Amino acid sequence: MATDHTPTASTSPPLVVGLTGGIGSGKSAAGAVFSRLGVPVIDADIIARELVVKGEPALAEIVAAFGQDILDAGGGLDRAALRQRVFADADERQRLEAILHPRIRREIQRRISHVEAPYCVVVIPLLLEAGQTDLVDRVLVIDLPEHTQISRVAARDRLSQEQIPAILKAQASRETRLAAADDIIDNSGEPAELERQVHRLHDRYRDMAAARGDD
Repeated sequence: MATDHTPTASTSPPLVVGLTGGIGSGKSAAGAVFSRLGVPVIDADIIARELVVKGEPALAEIVAAFGQDILDAGGGLDRAALRQRVFADADERQRLEAILHPRIRREIQRRISHVEAPYCVVVIPLLLEAGQTDLVDRVLVIDLPEHTQISRVAARDRLSQEQIPAILKAQASRETRLAAADDIIDNSGEPAELERQVHRLHDRYRDMAAARGDD
């Protein structure tokens, strides 16, 4: 394990690592470890939430597409209501993605352009499904058995027994993700093991970024 984890400033474009995985796989936990190591982490889910706050154009477009029923009493987005709509109907989900994905993509690109570290991590749950792999140099998949994934989602989120399979069905299969992976984190164990794997990858990515800079 390296003793110095602080990335140094870089004048060349950063190495961009796309972190992806199914729901409940541990993307946020892995991203948090990278962040503690000083790595810039860009999270597509956080960007998506920022895009749909009250007053943002994307929220107005979503309301125009889905109706007032997806708003809460305060006029903000009722995420639970919208989630139930889009995961019950593939056409509805595609309509929402058509509104959000181009905006999320542009914001990710903008944030990458401001990164001054050797590498950054972009957390994109739908990296493969949305065809966003061109945004990244490497695909890092966080993996675990589906039964473990389901049990973690059930413990973490207040989702019905019908919603979890619907979400899994809308995402790439475990086999598809693993086939696309350049690097894999096995998150079937304890948090300490996840952290050790991230530390090893951090050292590797710094070396890769340095080698790119020497070319």
